[in-house]
Amino acid sequence: MKREELLLTKLMEYGKSDIAPFHMPGHKRQLGEQVTGAFPNPFSIDITEIEGFDNLHHAEGVLKDSMDWAAGVYGADRSWYLVNGSSSGILSAVFAAVSRNGRILMSRNCHKSAYHGVILKNLRAEYIYPQIIPELGIQGGILPEDVEKQLERFPDTEAALIVSPTYDGMVSDVKAIAETVHRHGIPLIVDEAHGAHFSFGNGVFPVSALLCGADLVIQSLHKTLPSFTQTAMIHMRRGLIQEERLEQYLQMFQSSSPSYVFMAGMESCIFEMESRGKQWMEVFGGRLRTVRRKLEALKQLRVLGAEQAGKHGIYAVDLSKLIISCRGCFRQEDGRAVTGETLGSWLREEFHLEMEMCGVDYTTAILTVMDSQESLDRLVCGLLSIDSRLRRAELQDQTELQSLPVPKICMRPGEAAEAGRCVLPLKRCAGRISTEFIYLYPPGIPIAAPGEQVTEGIIALMEQYKAMGLPVQGMADKTASSLAVAEEDF
Repeated sequence: MKREELLLTKLMEYGKSDIAPFHMPGHKRQLGEQVTGAFPNPFSIDITEIEGFDNLHHAEGVLKDSMDWAAGVYGADRSWYLVNGSSSGILSAVFAAVSRNGRILMSRNCHKSAYHGVILKNLRAEYIYPQIIPELGIQGGILPEDVEKQLERFPDTEAALIVSPTYDGMVSDVKAIAETVHRHGIPLIVDEAHGAHFSFGNGVFPVSALLCGADLVIQSLHKTLPSFTQTAMIHMRRGLIQEERLEQYLQMFQSSSPSYVFMAGMESCIFEMESRGKQWMEVFGGRLRTVRRKLEALKQLRVLGAEQAGKHGIYAVDLSKLIISCRGCFRQEDGRAVTGETLGSWLREEFHLEMEMCGVDYTTAILTVMDSQESLDRLVCGLLSIDSRLRRAELQDQTELQSLPVPKICMRPGEAAEAGRCVLPLKRCAGRISTEFIYLYPPGIPIAAPGEQVTEGIIALMEQYKAMGLPVQGMADKTASSLAVAEEDF
């Protein structure tokens, strides 16, 4: 390999470009007056567990003091730094809250790491499906009454796990859901990976799940705050979670050589957010309102906003997630339909804007306190320019592409993952039991999970996604043309 081919060289070249990042991590590659400005050369502080610097897996000194302080900042009884991302926190939470072979209730739009926890502990998973925003084809929130119905149907459920906010910024009524779950005497786990900024929202953003009664809350600092990729936290309220078990599993799912650079980065991020975060968020809120006010001039593209609150299971909307729908949009010059991937490509190639995610018919931009005004102005300019080239035709089928399939569960995910299998062309898999995941990544929400029956509808949906150039993943076959299914034909 030549030096110019090294990843480091490519990263340095990319860092010098004028591409504006509307994606995670939340620091947006900015070294300014805010939190990242004072951070030193990472090699100068990259150490191991030497005298005076504690041990994350047996914290009793500087790291214990730091995490205890962080818990106070967030209003938790205990908080732990996660150097393996939110995934390690989700896995630890699932393992601590549910016994082996037990039953968990989880929202279907959980991250794939939650499903990995189900597989590894051979759990029975029951699902709550999010509502759908029909005019946009985007997932909404979880209804507390749906949680209640499932808990009544499965009284042996040991824990409930939901995602709030969703990848698209939809916040469920966590307080009502927590009350519902607690009436059944079990804990509520909330994947709040995309809501680490809520705790410092200063009224600009929804209230954190931790303050709404959740028992375990997992947050990815790096997604929306100025912190390194892979840094996250898990917060606990005492009462329904065995603290010792949680710590035990955190040690299992985290590296035995945690990065002091990461931990120092997390601490610095929280320190600055505690000191100045509310003022930053107030200013940031004003900039968000300005961006959204300017985008009201869009005639064809649609931007999801706060008007969705109170509908489709949505309690509140995180306005720092800019969801731009191109559903029903066509190019003026040739009448071809515009997809989220098309929109993302135009923004990248013409305006040097990199989006977080391009879906079937919308694209997502993550905005944070670290976005420059020039980047925000360029985003507005780009969207208005693209909008002027489009025309709109209302679609008859409002939910076809974004409604999650409800496949039949034939085996536990853990059993299916270890079952005898054979690989078949995708078109021959209808009626067979998948032993693999099928999902778009991002966001990693399963279209089908191991142990579920593949239907003609799922196959058609996959083919549709592939034809649009979307990243269908989860299978060993990188082309998504074949699928490993259980040898037994149920």
